[in-house]
Amino acid sequence: MAQFRRDNQVYLPNGNTIFEVMMTADKDGNIINSFGVASNVPIAAGLVDGYRHINKFGATNGDVDEGTIWDGNAAAVQYPYPANSVVAVASTSNAGAGVLVEGLDASYNEVSETINIGATGATVFSRIFRARMVDTNNDADVSLTMGGTEAARIIEDKSQTLMAVYTVPAGKTAYLIKTQMGSDKASTNASLQYSLLARETADGNVFQIKGISYAAGGQNVIVEYPVPLKFTEKTDIRMDVVAPNGGQSCSAVFDIILVDNV
Repeated sequence: MAQFRRDNQVYLPNGNTIFEVMMTADKDGNIINSFGVASNVPIAAGLVDGYRHINKFGATNGDVDEGTIWDGNAAAVQYPYPANSVVAVASTSNAGAGVLVEGLDASYNEVSETINIGATGATVFSRIFRARMVDTNNDADVSLTMGGTEAARIIEDKSQTLMAVYTVPAGKTAYLIKTQMGSDKASTNASLQYSLLARETADGNVFQIKGISYAAGGQNVIVEYPVPLKFTEKTDIRMDVVAPNGGQSCSAVFDIILVDNV
C-alpha cells in the first residue's frame, strides 16, 4: 500500500512513501494463493490460522414431497430448530453406545458432547448440525431429541447424520462456495425445486431465499460461487426441496469456508 495524497494526486515527499504487500501464508510462513484450489488444500489441512472448511451433506430418509433435506424429514416439514435444551439419545439397539454430538451452545459457541444411547447429556445445545457413532455401527435408527423434539437422526447402518443444515458459530463468518443437489428418480419425472435459505439474526431473523435451482428427477445440479455468499455469525442455513409426482429421495451438499472474525 502506498501512502498517496488524494487531493493533489502525488505520493508523500522526501522519501516518506511506504509500500506494504499483504499476503496469505500458512502456519509455517509459506505464501499461498488466497483463492481456489491452491488455498483450499492448506485450509483443509489446518495450516491457515483462522480458516476452516465445513462440508455439510444431507439426505432424506426415503421419499418426501417437500421440506428440509435431512434424514429426519418424514412428514414434509422444514427443520424444526428446537428450543435450547440438553440432548436425549434413544434407539432400539446398541444400548450404551457412545454418540458424539456436535453443534452450538446457548451462546452459539461451538460445543460437542459424547452421550450414550439411552442417556441424556449435560450440555445445553441451541443447535445440532452433526452426530456420529463413536466406536460402533448403529444397528437401528438413533434419535436425538431436544425438549422432546427430534433435532437429529442417525439412520440405521449410516453411523452419522445426514443434515443439509448449518448455523454459523459466534465469532465466525461463513463463505459459501458451492452447493450440489440431486434426487433418485428417473429424469422423466417433473422438475424439482431446491431452495437455499438463510436466517440472519441481524437482518430480521426470518428465513430469506438465497438461491433457487431446478433439476429433473434423477439429475444433479451444481452451483458454484466464484464470489462466495457471505453469512454472518449465528445465521441459520438450510436446503429445502419441493418434489412433485409422489415425492423423491433427495440429497444436498454445501461447502463453506469458515473464517474467524477479527
